[in-house]
Amino acid sequence: MTQPPIRFRLRRAQRLQRNAEYRLIRNQGRRVVQGCLILNWLERGDEKPARVGIVVSRRIGGAVLRNRARRLLRETFRLCQHKIKPGVDVVLVARKEILGRKQKEVEHDFLKALQRAELLKEESSTASSEGVATS
Repeated sequence: MTQPPIRFRLRRAQRLQRNAEYRLIRNQGRRVVQGCLILNWLERGDEKPARVGIVVSRRIGGAVLRNRARRLLRETFRLCQHKIKPGVDVVLVARKEILGRKQKEVEHDFLKALQRAELLKEESSTASSEGVATS
């Protein structure tokens, strides 16, 4: 039987929306700094898909630069959401290094951070390492 197609939508249920959720992840979660982003996470202990929150400080720059950083991080999560273990809340914090980066560069930093945090699904981490070996 064939697998159903992967949907790349980022639904409202997959986004952190309450300030208390951000605080909980910051205070009780773990973090990894990788390139242009900081990955904060907290395991919920259920099997629901990973949820994401995005933080972009005013130190990044004006509104246009902050919105670009926010879009890059959101798009990166949207494309890679199926590679993340279920039951995890993730907060991505943009660093100044994100300015001038392309989507693929941000995605590379995100996947590297997920790998360091051991949040990648088993089958996707094996597939990605095989893909790297063949390129």
